[in-house]
Amino acid sequence: MGGSISRWFGFGPEGHNPTVHEIEGRQRAEQAQREAERAAQDAQNLLASIRQEAELDRERARARQAEADAAAARAEVETERMKAQMIEAAMAAKRAEELAQAASKASQEEAAMFAREAEEERQRSRKIQEDAERAMTAAREEAEQAQKVADEQRAAAEAGKAQAEEIARAAAEEARKANEAKAEAERRLKEGIQPGRDPYPGGARCRQTTGKSSLVNAFRGLRSRDAGAAAVGVTETTLSTTRYADANSDNPYIWYDIPGAGTIKCRDWQYFNEQGLYVFDCIVVLFDNRFTMTDIAILTNARRFKIPTYIVRSKADQHIRNVMMDMGYDSEGDDEEDIERRNQLHKAARKQFIERTRKSVKSNLEDANLPDQRVYIVSNVTLLSLVLNKVPKKTIDEVDLLNDLVNEAHTRRARRAVQ
Repeated sequence: MGGSISRWFGFGPEGHNPTVHEIEGRQRAEQAQREAERAAQDAQNLLASIRQEAELDRERARARQAEADAAAARAEVETERMKAQMIEAAMAAKRAEELAQAASKASQEEAAMFAREAEEERQRSRKIQEDAERAMTAAREEAEQAQKVADEQRAAAEAGKAQAEEIARAAAEEARKANEAKAEAERRLKEGIQPGRDPYPGGARCRQTTGKSSLVNAFRGLRSRDAGAAAVGVTETTLSTTRYADANSDNPYIWYDIPGAGTIKCRDWQYFNEQGLYVFDCIVVLFDNRFTMTDIAILTNARRFKIPTYIVRSKADQHIRNVMMDMGYDSEGDDEEDIERRNQLHKAARKQFIERTRKSVKSNLEDANLPDQRVYIVSNVTLLSLVLNKVPKKTIDEVDLLNDLVNEAHTRRARRAVQ
């Protein structure tokens, strides 16, 4: 039964387990596929955006055309109105002429009055005609400008459409090449051809460590100084996937210590696939002080692949001691009064630490839209004692964690045997 540990680890079957190189080959193939799919998706999104913009341009062009048509219609109406006014002016001029003729028959004063009225009428007629001509010119210029803008909008829309089609063709070509690369990688893996490069050059390290190697050692019944134990340290010491057989040959486990997320080689968003966690039979998600987005991503993907997961918070004894210190515990002094007070503080700190941890994990799972899941709070020292068949003084979830792992291992082994 296979598994993985990295800030996550698990265990795999005693029989054939995928090698690191096989996992990495598949990872690179799937990475190429994802990048191609992302490129295709980006191109499709860009194409959709450009098409949308082109459609908006066409809509604006149509709106400009409609404005131009409306301006032309207004100009025509204005022209007709001006024509009517010109006719009215002509009629007024005729009336003025008639008045002038009448004035010649009237007295000198009446003739002068009629002449003034006739002149005023002619001035009004001339002004109306000039206003009409200016309005016609302005309407014609507005219509020509609107038509020009509409033509430019149509040209821009056509250019955007051509660009989108070119981008779509390029994206399709990239997707084709990526699919061919994936097929080639899968063929090479099936034929046993190993990748030709070191997947972890340079030895990049994590900024944080959660003690996963120490937990692997505890599960295997080993101390850090024992032969065959996983290396431990204050910084991330696991730089590549490491396989460890269980120290007890009766246990159907193969433990895998996986490099931690957050390094240059292990970005949170791609950690699950790049580390090949999808091939393991179960995954232990280990956290120390923080429940991170990487933990959420791994739990989400494991749920998608129907891989059992165990959320574990380690170093319980250290955390409880820190809570005691916050409550005012002073490790100095060993008299009976101090021992009694220490026991009381330990009980209160233990309860507070357990309640806060469970509440924090529950809240994080709810925020990530994941179902509630038990968190196992353990001490590596206590876990080691149990594995070595010793009886520890105090336990929290160490016994349950070991029992659940054993039961899951045997259940999956039995299920696989009948398939």
